[in-house]
Amino acid sequence: MSPTGFRLYAHRGACLRCPENSLEAFGLALEDGANALEMDVHQTSDGHWVVAHDPDGSRVAGDARPIHSLPLESIKRWRLKGHARMPTLDEVLTAFRKTPMSIDIKPRNPSLVGTFLDILQRFGAEDRVTVASFHHSVMKEVHRLGWTGRTALSRLEVAWLRLLPEELSRRMIRGQSAQIPRSAGPLRLDRNTFIERCRRLGLRVDYWVINDPVIAKKLLQQGATGLMSDDPKGIAPVVAAHSQS
Repeated sequence: MSPTGFRLYAHRGACLRCPENSLEAFGLALEDGANALEMDVHQTSDGHWVVAHDPDGSRVAGDARPIHSLPLESIKRWRLKGHARMPTLDEVLTAFRKTPMSIDIKPRNPSLVGTFLDILQRFGAEDRVTVASFHHSVMKEVHRLGWTGRTALSRLEVAWLRLLPEELSRRMIRGQSAQIPRSAGPLRLDRNTFIERCRRLGLRVDYWVINDPVIAKKLLQQGATGLMSDDPKGIAPVVAAHSQS
């Protein structure tokens, strides 16, 4: 898929119907009509990257211990909602070798970035993985290490994009994808003027988390280039109808 093509991202997979961030959730999401996957990663105590949103297992596996404090062997014993395993990043990249992905580095620790990028490069994933993080220091390290694939804007870059004059923000932003909510505090990020600015700067505009078909339709009409949804099965028909209009 072209980086400029429309993407319906499965947010943590089809997480309304399967345990989030599991291989089962990702596979079901693609069957449901998603054409890209969104996920989050944390590093274990022995240096492996696992696909998980939370820093610990309390919500998804009933174990409050932080992921960074445990070896992979312990994480493998967790069961998400009683049955699914928490996969490693290697397992996801192996299972979905041709699928575009957005991968969010959750730890606020730039020193971990190198081992994460090593995995992506070993899989030759530069052309299909967008690297993301809310943390500007993490994204600075991604760029410093020479990642050649696409990157999402950090929270700070989104603020620059929204609040600074367009030419100034053009010079300060390093990423290629604005992965954003419809609003951030009092700031609206779903206005036509903002979407048009992103497009003039050559940025993708991908919104999360969109589960309402009415909102999805409106964002598509405004020019969004992607939607991240917990329910790709419910949003896929809206995307299909829009592409035929």
